[in-house]
Amino acid sequence: MAEPRILVVDDEESMCQYLSILLTKEGYDVSTASCGVDALRLMEAAPYDVVLSDIQMPKLDGIQLLKGLKAIDPELPVIMLTAYASEQSAIDAVNLGAYSYLQKHCKNDEIKVAVRNALNLRQATKENVQLKKELRTRRNRSRMVGQSAGMRAVFKMIDKIAATPATILITGESGTGKELIARSIHDRSERANKPFVAINCGAIPETLLESQLFGHVKGAFTGADRDHDGFCRQAEGGTIFLDEIGETPHVIQVKLLRMLQEREIYPVGSSKAVKVDLRVIAATNRDLEQEVAEKNFRPDLFYRLNVIPIELPPLRDRVDDIPLLADHFLRMHFTDYAGSLGKAMTDQALDALMRYDWPGNVRELENVIERSCIIRDGDLVEVDDLPENVVQPAGEVAERPNLVGSPTTLEELERLHILSVLENVGGHKKRAAEILDINPSTLYRKLLRYGVNTGPGMDPDEMDFLDMDQDERETVDA
Repeated sequence: MAEPRILVVDDEESMCQYLSILLTKEGYDVSTASCGVDALRLMEAAPYDVVLSDIQMPKLDGIQLLKGLKAIDPELPVIMLTAYASEQSAIDAVNLGAYSYLQKHCKNDEIKVAVRNALNLRQATKENVQLKKELRTRRNRSRMVGQSAGMRAVFKMIDKIAATPATILITGESGTGKELIARSIHDRSERANKPFVAINCGAIPETLLESQLFGHVKGAFTGADRDHDGFCRQAEGGTIFLDEIGETPHVIQVKLLRMLQEREIYPVGSSKAVKVDLRVIAATNRDLEQEVAEKNFRPDLFYRLNVIPIELPPLRDRVDDIPLLADHFLRMHFTDYAGSLGKAMTDQALDALMRYDWPGNVRELENVIERSCIIRDGDLVEVDDLPENVVQPAGEVAERPNLVGSPTTLEELERLHILSVLENVGGHKKRAAEILDINPSTLYRKLLRYGVNTGPGMDPDEMDFLDMDQDERETVDA
């Protein structure tokens, strides 16, 4: 085990030598500094466990040094040395966060006891921080449910990057749990005891977003009757989570880029830069590379954000996790539920959950489970307790009593089915083609034949297909 590191600061060389010899004999690793400026340099170069500092020193006195030390390490125990036990500056130092103060000519045993107690406090503080970190990690791990290959890869990446200061970009469809992943990374980082500030960039009007992010000064605009820190300064020392980063307008993108590059911001209405110390985790459900190609997102900001990318798989690609997630949400929402999944949900209901496509991902699954727990009549969640769209997913041929015995042709049935699937996926043609298990070009051709107006919102593949002549289209279909 490493020896505790002690820093002695005094402009009197004899005092530094005396305390260095005394504390070295106690088994401590002792360094000395003759002024506050040198002490801060030593502290920035390597951490110390306890600092003993004189109060009366030239250039940078003990009170100023205390503030500087606490800015570097807020939990550092600092013992102030004063010529007089009742000196007001020593009392002020304790009020500012010093551990205690000693008279310079006190007995050796008093110095030893004070240092020993300060080290015990330092150790207890470290253990408390570590315990809180472990508890947060366990709590978040218990909320991050999944054993599929995709989620195991995500968990492995979190283990690697949480302790680093790197900027992270989390991508994935809406409802996949991007903020939960961001919180887990923060809770397992060195910034865990500092704020985690989340902001949805798409939910705040453009006219207010800059002020909310970077703050403003009094009088910056009508209604600004006082200074406002903004989310970046509120996250000082911690992590800011920028959700839906793809929704930010260009003027904000420029300012975010500066923050990432220079670690400084300009509050609205101020010409003075403010330094910020924070980690940035961004998230989006958009394809930012495509947004860059379409000039909707700055490429330089994208590369600054995309230092470590994490892609969350949609729930339809991790079907094996659905029973685990269902069990997790049943424990949250099923009154008095403490048993196995089979004691709370019928096999038929679970099978329906497994077959459904989950366009809303994990968030939709939780909502379905909560709803089913509330409206159930019996002791178990049954198929009838699930929403109709979950029980009868898009892509499955539903019974159509109104068509029985009618002269409807097979082609007409196909047309109705395709249009039904397309409606259920919100007009997303590629997704509809996947459900129908046909080539997207085949779907485009059929829609043309049905007279469906593709119009605005066509994807690039569809536009390419429509630009082809008949022979080329048949080649693609083949």
